[in-house]
Formats: sequence, C-alpha cells, structure tokens
Amino acid sequence: MVVLVVVLALNALRLRPLATAVAVAWLVYCIWTWVRPNRRSGT
Repeated sequence: MVVLVVVLALNALRLRPLATAVAVAWLVYCIWTWVRPNRRSGT
C-alpha cells in the first residue's frame, strides 16, 4: 500500500522513470518472496 502511494507521488512530481523503477522493483520483490519458499520446499 505504501509503495502505491510512493509511485503515485513520484508520478505527480513528474518522476515517472523513478516511479516505474520502484513499481518494477516491488513487483520483482513480491514474486521473489512468493516463489522462493515454494522452490525450497519442493526440493
């Protein structure tokens, strides 16, 4: 939720590339934390 506010704030400040980087980094982090335990328990 906080990340969404940060992205919206950066967009409002016309820092769209930085906002995109934050959003992509958060998405990658979420996927990593979701996939990592599954991979470890599967082996």
